[in-house]
Amino acid sequence: MTAGSAATVSALFAHGHIVDVILVVMACEALALIGWRQRTGRGLAPAALLAMLLPGGCLLLALRAALRNAGAAEIALWLLAALITHLVDLSRRWRG
Repeated sequence: MTAGSAATVSALFAHGHIVDVILVVMACEALALIGWRQRTGRGLAPAALLAMLLPGGCLLLALRAALRNAGAAEIALWLLAALITHLVDLSRRWRG
């Protein structure tokens, strides 16, 4: 890894922008999977897909808040949102 690329990676982490990159990749993945379902009729329903991805997205936003030195309240809010969305996902799966 060159010094320039190492500095770029460090900057991505230092300001939390790496999380933005990951969230964009997740959004592209969701759109691709929804498109696949519309084309083939196979795969997860959009609501199930969203319920599956939201907890991870909330955890990533908590990470971004921590990397940006946000207050504990903001980090806790994202962690609480991750817990709630995770419980909603579990509930949907258990009910079938």
